[in-house]
Amino acid sequence: MKKDICDRTFTFSIRIVKLCQFLDDKPGVARTLAQQLLRSGTSIGANVEEAQAAQSKADFIGKMMIALKKSRETRYWLRLLVASEIVPQERISQLQTEAEELTRILGAIIVSSKNSDQRHTPNS
Repeated sequence: MKKDICDRTFTFSIRIVKLCQFLDDKPGVARTLAQQLLRSGTSIGANVEEAQAAQSKADFIGKMMIALKKSRETRYWLRLLVASEIVPQERISQLQTEAEELTRILGAIIVSSKNSDQRHTPNS
């Protein structure tokens, strides 16, 4: 059974928190990057959750767009952690894969939501 997007982004947030706890124990730049990653990585789920109580279709799409942007930002921070050799690729490869999948799913939800608006618009 497919995981609900709210559950999936919440689980992703937990994994981000755990990685940031690990990074916070390291000195210097790792802690700064952990703060950036914590903000973007947990914001995805928060915005998806907010979208569930959207006041309109436009509000829903807007919240999901923010979640998508934060997902892309999170992918960036994860990539940077590996490229700068702060975290080994093996340690976060599954997290990177999930970030990539969430980005694709959120993009599809946005496209689908926009298309459903267009299908219901009467032709003039």
